Amino acid sequence: MQEDTNVSPINPLPPVVAALFIMMIGIEVVFALGARGIIGDSNALGWRVVAVETYGFNGQILDWMLVNGVYPVEHLIRFVSFLFVHASFTHAMFAGIMVLALGKMVGEVFSPIATLAIFLLSGIFGAAAYGYALNEPHWLIGGFPGVYGLIGAFTFLQWIHLRVLGKSQRRAFSLIGALMGIQLLFGVLFGGSYDWLADAAGFAAGFCLSFFVCPGGWRKIQDLLRRE
Repeated sequence: MQEDTNVSPINPLPPVVAALFIMMIGIEVVFALGARGIIGDSNALGWRVVAVETYGFNGQILDWMLVNGVYPVEHLIRFVSFLFVHASFTHAMFAGIMVLALGKMVGEVFSPIATLAIFLLSGIFGAAAYGYALNEPHWLIGGFPGVYGLIGAFTFLQWIHLRVLGKSQRRAFSLIGALMGIQLLFGVLFGGSYDWLADAAGFAAGFCLSFFVCPGGWRKIQDLLRRE
């Protein structure tokens, strides 16, 4: 049988993953051009600070909404918008690269909508957990809670794969264990914020959501779990 020589040996990147990366880096490019005076006016130097204050998330905002029973759109949007505002270009690039790597692996199995839902909903859950646990003004920004949601989805795929092979499913959690261990170690040695709470919550959300948005959904997982 004749092989198709036009087929690329590399699977294409899921469009939704590429779109997330472009949005993250595109915002950083705007900040960089503004800081260098290429676009905008004299206020462009402070665009990042304004973006953090306008689109970032912190526990005091959540407390204010819960106490007053008021949920304005400009604050609700922060549950998602914080994912696309970063502290620096390096911060955004690390998050973007992880979105590309993990998003490709997850997006090759899950639908585009499911992949996007895992990223965004993990971010929302991460922000909610962070805000509920901490009453402090430190801003939560950056795409890592969503990235950890994708790690949760990837862990779910590994967990299912190991179950099918009849191997120990604990191995599926080696990646998140190593990442959280490194993060906590850096926090002890160099100090840091409690952003890891949002990351851990994002991971848990991504893993749990995968049971419902994976191909075949919850029913297929139930059938698999019933097998001896």
